[in-house]
Amino acid sequence: MAADEQQGQASEGLFPWFQLTIGIVCMAMIANLQYGWTLFVEPIDSKFHWGRTAIQFAFTIFVLTETWLVPVEAWFVDRYGPRVVVMFGGVMIALAWTLNATASSIAVLYLAAVIAGIGAGAIYGTCVGNALKWFPGRRGLAAGATAAGFGAGAAITVVPIAAMIGSRGYEATFLTFGIGQGAIVFLLALFLRAPTGTLQVQRKNLKLLLSKVDFTPLQVLRQPVFWLLYLVFVLVASGGLMVAAQISPIAHDFGIADVPVSLFGLQMAAATFAISLDRAFDGFGRPFFGWVSDNIGRENTMFIAFTIAALMLFSLANWGHHPAVFVLATAVYFGAFGEIYSLFPATCGDTFGSKFATTNASMLYTAKGVAALVVPLASLVAGRFGWHWIFFAGVCLNAVAALLALLVVKPLRKAFILNGRSETSAYNQPAAAPGFAFATTHSDEDSGDTLDTLSPLR
Repeated sequence: MAADEQQGQASEGLFPWFQLTIGIVCMAMIANLQYGWTLFVEPIDSKFHWGRTAIQFAFTIFVLTETWLVPVEAWFVDRYGPRVVVMFGGVMIALAWTLNATASSIAVLYLAAVIAGIGAGAIYGTCVGNALKWFPGRRGLAAGATAAGFGAGAAITVVPIAAMIGSRGYEATFLTFGIGQGAIVFLLALFLRAPTGTLQVQRKNLKLLLSKVDFTPLQVLRQPVFWLLYLVFVLVASGGLMVAAQISPIAHDFGIADVPVSLFGLQMAAATFAISLDRAFDGFGRPFFGWVSDNIGRENTMFIAFTIAALMLFSLANWGHHPAVFVLATAVYFGAFGEIYSLFPATCGDTFGSKFATTNASMLYTAKGVAALVVPLASLVAGRFGWHWIFFAGVCLNAVAALLALLVVKPLRKAFILNGRSETSAYNQPAAAPGFAFATTHSDEDSGDTLDTLSPLR
């Protein structure tokens, strides 16, 4: 009892924020695996002449491995705790970039992508899941802040990476940053832990609908609302991944990659400036939109963000040849795009309960892997028809996603949650699986208060 009380007190102190900070830094250390990759495409192609499409397939392999294995890695987290899984991830990302530094064949590059994906997925899934467990009453903000590390982590390293590639070559850059990032993750993992006591979070005037039923992963897979969320995730992620993987090649094809751009008192080459500013806006957008969604609702926030993304892609399609427009439009676009990594985990937890939130959110996250399949296709289409068609495709995908979120997802999810409240007995609460932390939500219909309780992790 004393231990539970001590943990409950800790949950209202600094320790959860300490855990959140560790997760954010670990996420920042894997950001370059996705967002820094675009800087290496041209140098690798210049050396080996494998072609952009073949090289970019490594990016697709990375994203597929990172996303599709997250549910498996989430099981290991719930079974053995976050520390050992993140330590393993740190070793894997260091090994991956070491292989990239020495790769002399496309097969080795692809192998490194698999290893990087395994490591990044272990770190990503663990850190997001741990944030949801420590902050059951602030899912949008916690998931957004954690995902911000992944979104903004590359911002502070884009310039050093670009400079090192220019001065010492991409091989030395892969090796130096790979070992450094892996070592930091490994050391920080020693301080990670999941809640071991009862966390109670009291929130007043809650405007979000929270499920009273904790759905198991198998139950979630049978719900149409899950697959609708999955579809919207795929639509939005497809456009974002296409652009994220191709920023540097797009700038080169537009003839503006090395054109100096002066903004906010800074001057940089357009490609480097765009990538750096994109990461900063992406990192800010994730917690910002997560916080907004906590206050105005998930689907309303999705509609706003997806609409902004569509407008920015439209601007790139029409005026992207202007260096300043390219830098600003891509920055705003990624500021709106990054919110999918905070809103969808939060929406998943709201809809299907907290008990299996880590695994359920991990299953939804595999939609990113499906979206990654379009990245090589984008290179082929752009090579034949130009990047304008890629941007216009992104406009359509985001517009459709915005309408689906507001007109279809919102009413369907509301009906699903309300039906679950009225028919809770139809879903008998399963016993806690070994290693799963779980939460139940109790609502006071008269006062509007909601109490989230997180039970001990065994």
